[in-house]
Amino acid sequence: MKSEYEFSKMKSRKNPYASKLKKPVTIRLSEDVIVFFKEMSEESGVPYQSLINLYLRDCATQHRKIDIQWNKSS
Repeated sequence: MKSEYEFSKMKSRKNPYASKLKKPVTIRLSEDVIVFFKEMSEESGVPYQSLINLYLRDCATQHRKIDIQWNKSS
């Protein structure tokens, strides 16, 4: 291993993983949803925010749509 490296002549390039970086957002979730994912996190050893992200990514890749039917008031 060299004691010093010369970086001034290196060419820069774009980060190939930049499109895959996570974007921080604020989202309100029900307490029971948080408890569910935190319990799953303890069982699996995966952080609960990662589990939520994985679940939402699965929904997006499978093009899942939620079926919500609101009651019409008279």
